[in-house]
Amino acid sequence: MLYTSADQQVLGYLGRALSLEMTAVQQYATQAKLVSAWGKAADARKLQEESLEEMGHVERVITRMLALGAAPNASMLRPVKLGASLRDLLLADAELERDLVHLYTQATHHCARKGDHDNRKFFEGLLQEEQAHDIALAEWIKNLESPKTSPSSRVTF
Repeated sequence: MLYTSADQQVLGYLGRALSLEMTAVQQYATQAKLVSAWGKAADARKLQEESLEEMGHVERVITRMLALGAAPNASMLRPVKLGASLRDLLLADAELERDLVHLYTQATHHCARKGDHDNRKFFEGLLQEEQAHDIALAEWIKNLESPKTSPSSRVTF
């Protein structure tokens, strides 16, 4: 670790965020390849795009950690969750997104209590994006479950 006088709880939230975001990158990228192998090119593209967006979150978390004087270390990656159907994959993704929403909610509240407005705003930005992902996944799952839904009406991230 570099020298830092940053709040240790903030650094803990950032470390957990890095691990979860890296898990999301790995999960979405793997699922994109699996879905592509199933012949669902449009769905595979959406999952790959989501992987890239999560990589953007990884970069933001790393930048924040370095700015606070901490060496990034994603040491607790979760195993990739796969399934037998696109719906199974999306349910696993929704669970991961909810975990990110929960983490960023806690981090935002901690920073608000401490009066740490810069880190609060940082976590709030990620929280809003993850909440939007969670909603989009729920809609995508709903569209898959609805027999009247055409492929062109699917939700995008």
